[in-house]
Amino acid sequence: MVTGPPREWDAASYDSLPLPHKRWGARLLATLPLDGDEVVLDAGAGTGRDTEALLRRLPHGRVIAVDGSQAMLSRLRERLAGVPSDRLTVLHADLRERLPLDRPVDAVFSVATLHWLPDHRSVFARLRSALRAGGRLAAEFGGHGNLAAVDAALTDLGLPSVNGQLTFATAESTRAALAAAGFTDVDVDLRPDPAVFTERDQLEAFLAVVVLGTVLDPLPSTERRRVVLAVAARLPRPEVDYVRLTVHARAGDSSRPDVRSA
Repeated sequence: MVTGPPREWDAASYDSLPLPHKRWGARLLATLPLDGDEVVLDAGAGTGRDTEALLRRLPHGRVIAVDGSQAMLSRLRERLAGVPSDRLTVLHADLRERLPLDRPVDAVFSVATLHWLPDHRSVFARLRSALRAGGRLAAEFGGHGNLAAVDAALTDLGLPSVNGQLTFATAESTRAALAAAGFTDVDVDLRPDPAVFTERDQLEAFLAVVVLGTVLDPLPSTERRRVVLAVAARLPRPEVDYVRLTVHARAGDSSRPDVRSA
C-alpha cells in the first residue's frame, strides 16, 4: 500500500503519452450536470487536461485544481497560464488530509486518482466534507481486477504486484464506503476498459511512466528498463488491462444515506 508523501511524477513524459485518461475524463465530464457558475474541485488534477475542460464548462464558475505532485501542478500552471485567479485556484495538497478550503464546493470531479489512496472510507469522508449538502461527486478510478495481466507478469518476474500497493476496490465496497461517508443517490459501475497500443515503444513508455511506478521507484535506475521490457514481453496482448470504477453520488445532509445500487 502506498504510504508516505504523494508520489512525484515525470509530468512531461506523462503528458506526451497517448493516455486513456483523456477519454476517461471526457466521458466522465459529459455525465456531470453543470449550469456554468459552480465551483468544482478537480481532485487529482495532474497536468490540467481535465481542469481545462472543466473551465470550458464553467464560463462563470471556478475550478480548484488539487494534486499531491509539484511536477504535475507545474505542468498544469504552464498549460493554464492565461486563466485569471478568480477562475482557477491551484492547490498542492494531499487528498488523504482535510483540504484547506474556505467554503464547500458544488462538485468534486476526479479522474484516475482515488486508487492511489488507501482507506477509501476516509477518502470519501474527506471529499464529502469538501462538498456542500447536495453537491455532486463524479469520479472514475481503477477497480477490482485492474491490471491483472500486468500483475501476473510481475509475479512471474518475482516482483511485487501493483494491486498490493494500490487500492482497486470492488463496486460493493465502494458503495459501502460512500454510504458510510454520508453520500446519497450512489451509482457505481465497474467495467473493463483496456488501453490498446499499436506501437510497442508506446506500450513500454506507458508501462514505465504510468503503470509501474510503484514497482520501479525502489529499483536501481539501471534495472528499470529491463523490468519494463520483461513485463511488456509477458503481456498476452499489446494492451494494459484496465478495469474502471465510475462513481456518481450526492453529498447528503442526513445521517442515514440512501444508497442505490447500479
